[in-house]
Formats: sequence, structure tokens, C-alpha cells
Amino acid sequence: MTSLPELWLPILLSAVFVFIVSSLVHMVLPWHKKDFGTLNDEEKIMDALRPFSIPPGEYMIPKAGSTKELGSPEFKEKLQKGPVAIMTVMPNGGQTMIKPLILWFVYTVVVGIFAGYIAGRALPPGTEYLQVFRFVGATAFFCYVVALWQQSIWYARPWITTIIGSIDGLIYGLITAGTFGWLWPQGM
Repeated sequence: MTSLPELWLPILLSAVFVFIVSSLVHMVLPWHKKDFGTLNDEEKIMDALRPFSIPPGEYMIPKAGSTKELGSPEFKEKLQKGPVAIMTVMPNGGQTMIKPLILWFVYTVVVGIFAGYIAGRALPPGTEYLQVFRFVGATAFFCYVVALWQQSIWYARPWITTIIGSIDGLIYGLITAGTFGWLWPQGM
């Protein structure tokens, strides 16, 4: 067994490496450019929604208030007429990148902690690189990726967006695994 404090260096360094690579993935590679589509008549739609002063949050339209309402003819008609949408409303004025980048870095540290914890419970100091790589890589992959799939299953997020996000997560998992394998504590 390897204690979590012994893994502070691979936890932090893997977070730094993932942070840098993820920045490059989003700024240099073209595969995230089509994550979100553009609405026709965007200005008209924004003008139509503006008077409602919708507070920031997650919304579904139409939304049934109960399972009974979900089966009602009136609700089914709303679904037929459309639009049917799930939307995230953000605060007006745009967002700076500072807060999301800080939260992303904290998240990469948390992934490193979970991956280190699981590998540390199973593997002693001195474990060979490939064995560490397997435990940490699988754990980090699951942390970065598996929850993304629910968005396509339940909320109609395009599968291509989820697949691309999964490829990102695979890259981040491999980086985390490689860092831990490289810096795993040596036996006595």
C-alpha cells in the first residue's frame, strides 16, 4: 500500500500536465470548434427571450410538472408543436476564463487524488511502471469521461461531442497515468 501523501508530486504534476495539454487541445486542435451550433436568426431569438429576464440556470422546455402531466394530451401537444429544448442560461456580460480555468485545475488535482488513492490502496512503493499506469490510467479515464456519456443518453447531446470529449479524457487519463508511473515512489 502507498499512502496519499507519498503521491503529492505525481498528483500535482499530472494536474499541471493535463492543464497544459487541455489548453493546447482547446486552442490548437480544431475538434472542439463545432461543439455548439449557431441558431438561425440568433438576434431575433435573443430579442424574444430578453424580456423574460431568465435567471442563470438549467431549463427544459416544455417541462412537465408531474408524471401525470407528462402523459396528458396537452403536454403531448406542446411536445409536438415544439421547440423542445434543454438550455443553460449564463449570467449576462459574458464570463471571464479565470474562474473556469481555476476550477478546471482544481478538478485535475481532484482526479489525481482519486487516481492516486485507488492505485495507492492496491500497489506498494516500488511497483513497476506499467502496473501503476494501468491502475491510474483506468481511474483517471473514468473520472474524466464516463459522466459525459449520460449527457448524450438522457439529454440528446450530440454523440460526436461526447466522443470527442471522451478522446480528450483518454488523453488526460494517459498523461495522468504516465506521470504517476514515472514518479511512483520506489520501494525500500
